Amino acid sequence: MIARSPLLSAALGLAASGVPVLPLSRGKRPFGNCDTCAGNACGGRPNMKTAGTCDCPRVCHAWAAATTDPNVIASLPWMEAWQRATYVAYHPGGAGVTVVDLDNEQAVTWARASLPPTLTVATGRGEHWIYRGTMRSANNVRPGVDIKSAMSYARWLGDGIGTTADLPSAVRALVEAEETTRPRGGVVSSPTTAATWNREVATGCRHTDTYVRTGLERGLAKVRACSEQGAGSQAFGVAQFLAARHTDCPGPCGLEVLGEQVVAAAVSVGVPEPYARRAVTNGMATAPGRTA
Repeated sequence: MIARSPLLSAALGLAASGVPVLPLSRGKRPFGNCDTCAGNACGGRPNMKTAGTCDCPRVCHAWAAATTDPNVIASLPWMEAWQRATYVAYHPGGAGVTVVDLDNEQAVTWARASLPPTLTVATGRGEHWIYRGTMRSANNVRPGVDIKSAMSYARWLGDGIGTTADLPSAVRALVEAEETTRPRGGVVSSPTTAATWNREVATGCRHTDTYVRTGLERGLAKVRACSEQGAGSQAFGVAQFLAARHTDCPGPCGLEVLGEQVVAAAVSVGVPEPYARRAVTNGMATAPGRTA
């Protein structure tokens, strides 16, 4: 008889609360597929991106094996895996949450300045910020930051501190903005007309023309410099910065026109226009001090 491991007990407790779990092997990695499932020869599990019919009783297919079924979790094939496991993992998307994985101190500092507070779990090198809601997963959305939600797994490292907040648009923008492709010849989705900021659209702005244009041009230069990747995230940050400069103005300040120029800059280096617009809109809306 195989003795129950402490990790298995923790996994059963999580599963009882509706969190799909699986064991991780050494190196914080899922267990490899069995011979039948190797190379996805079985066709994959029903919940994978390309749905298959695999019902392998072993811990195959990584996050797609995660379950809340105690009969599976404590079955003989899984018990053998728990004996060799080093961590309990869970499927954030299956639990209805998104994990912002902050891998170093710099990433944590960025999150504290840019994202709303939420449930926080300490990791070996940084923190997991957990939000209510799901989205597409992506790695390296900015230095030291991964997004783990749908079709992904995260280590279970405890209950954490704080209250789980709703998934903010600022996190969604990190992934949506990275849908970038380098332009080849021309960009089909480029805006046909380029809006230009001037005093006619900013009759209530308290800043000088030189101040506004200098800040705008510096921001546009940062976006255009991201010719390989990251232009969408940069556009989000520039839009957020520009909007924050005008929170004390009586308005109007022509922020829509400033935003159009940021969108055009992002599109010029290959960001599809819908993603560029969404990143800029979300950046404007989440600027510190912005109330509307």
